[in-house]
Amino acid sequence: MNAITPDKEIDRILSAPGLKKVGIVGIPPLRHIRILHRRGVEILDLDAMLVVEDMESTVALLPRVYCAILRTVVLNAMHLDLEAIILDVGPGKCDGALHVAAVLEDSLAIPILRTINDDRKPFGTPLCQAEMDMTEKFMAITERVKSPALPENSPPPCRPTAGFWGVPPRDFSILALFPDTTHVYGWTRCMENKTPADSVLEARFNPEIPTVFFAQSFCAKTALARLLAKKHPHALYLDIDVNTGSSAKAKIQAFLELSGVER
Repeated sequence: MNAITPDKEIDRILSAPGLKKVGIVGIPPLRHIRILHRRGVEILDLDAMLVVEDMESTVALLPRVYCAILRTVVLNAMHLDLEAIILDVGPGKCDGALHVAAVLEDSLAIPILRTINDDRKPFGTPLCQAEMDMTEKFMAITERVKSPALPENSPPPCRPTAGFWGVPPRDFSILALFPDTTHVYGWTRCMENKTPADSVLEARFNPEIPTVFFAQSFCAKTALARLLAKKHPHALYLDIDVNTGSSAKAKIQAFLELSGVER
């Protein structure tokens, strides 16, 4: 049930006549994104909040101890009219995605394609280093997952005043607390670079700027977030489950203000 789907089989399914809508989990290899992009297939990022439904409806399929991102994947898959789902189940995503693939395969009557993205060609990280509204920045980074092309007219890097290390949060409201001059690190930077399994890039941070190390609750990346936060001279470690509560927002706001960071 958990076997990796051969590339030829994935290519065959993604090239099938009439295919119109495919869900992705994590960052599938560029070769598969190119096929979908070339054929004009609509790509839906199932890691993002795409449907307004009760998260508790996923409990019958996935325990609450799974992170909010993977629970969101299941919620989206339950309610969207998809013709196939392709998941990165390798180190570029997480072991949890492999088990979610098994759950989806048992629950849905569509192809569930398991792949491993070990792409190494760097595409650069200009958005992560640009002066830009943080919500817009993360929306642009996540949107680029669906395109195989190099970005055009990339913004220049800015002088950073703060750092955000981690994955794109399920609840983007947390991002409004950060100044436009925040540099982004962690898996989000790997995401823009289109090298999600690059553990060396993921572990980088800037010790000269106050940095929030973030991970979704119950995600394996909380271990790395805490480790790096301990190594950083001026850090705040934070993990958040489904939504960002007022307490978490107050912690971030106080940390940035006490660090002399201006919005």
